[in-house]
Amino acid sequence: MAKRGSNIYKRKDGRFEGRVHVGYKADGSKKYRSVYGKTLAEVKEKMADLYAVRTEKNISAIRLTVREAADQWLSAARLRVKESSYANYENILNNHILPILGGEYISSLTTGRINDFIHYKLTNGRLKGQGGLSAKTVRDIMTVYRSVERYVYREYGIRETNFTMPKTESGNADVLNCEERKKLESYLIKNMDRTNLAVLLCLFTGLRIGELCGLKWEDIDFEKNTLSVKRTVQRVSRNGKSQVIIGSPKSRTSIRTVPIPIFMMALLRKFRSIDSLFVITNLSKPTEPRTMQNRFKAILKLCGIRNVNFHSLRHTYATVCIEKGFDPKALSELLGHADASITLNRYVHSSMDVKKNYVSRLCLSI
Repeated sequence: MAKRGSNIYKRKDGRFEGRVHVGYKADGSKKYRSVYGKTLAEVKEKMADLYAVRTEKNISAIRLTVREAADQWLSAARLRVKESSYANYENILNNHILPILGGEYISSLTTGRINDFIHYKLTNGRLKGQGGLSAKTVRDIMTVYRSVERYVYREYGIRETNFTMPKTESGNADVLNCEERKKLESYLIKNMDRTNLAVLLCLFTGLRIGELCGLKWEDIDFEKNTLSVKRTVQRVSRNGKSQVIIGSPKSRTSIRTVPIPIFMMALLRKFRSIDSLFVITNLSKPTEPRTMQNRFKAILKLCGIRNVNFHSLRHTYATVCIEKGFDPKALSELLGHADASITLNRYVHSSMDVKKNYVSRLCLSI
């Protein structure tokens, strides 16, 4: 049994065991390392060596700058995230966090200092110096900073600051109403080409724009009337340069099989081509999302429909599916979500007509 405060024990096998606090785990609990020896003196010597390493590490932590901490965190993140996510983290750090906080010692930063940084970004955070950033953008910046702080806490035991995340207003995303859908569908059917076919396909499958751009003919099963989401196309910016990459879908649940309406299959058969080619371009090279977004804007203008983002097609698909009585769980799987709550909270938007229809069913019970 160990003496009080010694943290050295005599084991049943006759050896001595010493435990040294060397850091913290991801859940915040203390992390220990054990050393063993045949004699008490041997264990004490090994423990002294560990204490010396810990002291040296603590000194290093005190002198650790935000830039150095961010570099270490990025190196670790690179092993576990997609290239596009890594590029996003790197851009956020280089453009927003490091120019202001990079040279400061992370152990010296207080909650007040970080809150001041957040306020500055909300009021003067634009890179060209013309006003502040949106609360959503600042939240994204601070999510990266918080990850750096948590890394430092796990590695060096430096406590995280308790800064306040900016509050964002939860507004409904744009969804095409019934009249707008009719206008769009009519135009697409009457002016059918590969681009219009792709827009119509998104309206009836809920694909993300990157998934659409990455779709190949080999991904469409013309016997089972389904398509398989296997890849996504993104433009990634790094160090002032950008490139189009073809990678894996957003998440594990994004890799999925989606049924296609029968009328849509008939249209796809008219344009069917070599399996290895991309559906939109009919070439071995895909269309990039930005190009598809611009084409969609032009289509909306020709249809006399208000300007909405391409992602609105996905929201519209989800909303229409719920109105048609789809089970939320089934819909979440069609959209590639990990949880049905994501589908209901972010992608389903009831129209006033639907709400009035529900309310009209209410009546007195007497």
